[in-house]
Amino acid sequence: MAALKLVGIAGSFNRPSKTLALVSHIAGIASDKRGFTSKVYDMLDVGPSLGDATWRKDLDGQAEAVISEIVSADLLIVGSPTYKGSYPGLFKHLIDLIDPRELRAKPIIITATGGGDRHALMVEHQLRPLFGFFMSHTLPTAIYASDRDFADYAVSSEQLSKRIDEVISEIDAFFPGSRPALYAAE
Repeated sequence: MAALKLVGIAGSFNRPSKTLALVSHIAGIASDKRGFTSKVYDMLDVGPSLGDATWRKDLDGQAEAVISEIVSADLLIVGSPTYKGSYPGLFKHLIDLIDPRELRAKPIIITATGGGDRHALMVEHQLRPLFGFFMSHTLPTAIYASDRDFADYAVSSEQLSKRIDEVISEIDAFFPGSRPALYAAE
């Protein structure tokens, strides 16, 4: 049986990025504990053609390859930085170029980062409804992380780590056989 494929997409344009660090961290744990193969992208990986694209056919090969990875994933981790209570416009534009049928019933871990607690509901008020439109299955535990949850762009908060463990356990509802034998006795 082929390994299940996890794809992470971080809606950030900066490197280093707390959003990319969070998505990568979760992808690494899911891959280690559940046996996924994983790839993680950010908006720099999508490339500059996104800003000029009115339709998906307008994208260059680099951007189309990232979208192809997103839609072919068995599990997505979506992360967005929070600006003024919402996701960045070009990140939303990337999602807008995906046909809703391509994400239907796909399990998605939703995450966001922001400077402080004022943005914490972004995952519930922005990301969950966005992927609800696509009829995707957003996992029950959403992850929000603020600046205090990181040290040198790495997850450092025990509370955040516990929430990540919660969402990782929710993967079993979609992929009950995805646990390698090493973790079967957990």
